Amino acid sequence: MFRLSKKSDYGLIALKHLAQHNEESISAREIAAQYRIPAELLAKVLQRLVRKGLLASHQGINGGYILAKDPATISIVDVVEALEGPISITPCERGDDCQQLQMCSVRDPLLKIKAKVVRVLGDTSIYELATN
Repeated sequence: MFRLSKKSDYGLIALKHLAQHNEESISAREIAAQYRIPAELLAKVLQRLVRKGLLASHQGINGGYILAKDPATISIVDVVEALEGPISITPCERGDDCQQLQMCSVRDPLLKIKAKVVRVLGDTSIYELATN
């Protein structure tokens, strides 16, 4: 089953929240409290998104996080890949040793499905999440 990890889920929640409060610096604790997310985990997720260039952080009394880009230009796939690495559906995509690789009859169809999933996630922006 294709499923977003908690890290990706929390990252998307935070980016949606920041997009809804554009131009306003918001702390990780504030976001964590509002959505009942573990603050320490959210802080790690947000720092990773800063390193990947999706967020900017500001220190100090009015510190917190803001979007580093227009929310219309940040896709769901950008967030998921920033937090998890490339999206994969089958273990053989990651180079895992597979006993059935030579005889596999579903790998190519599954790769086509993955391409469609990635396309939909890539076509859906944080702005769309924030306005729906």
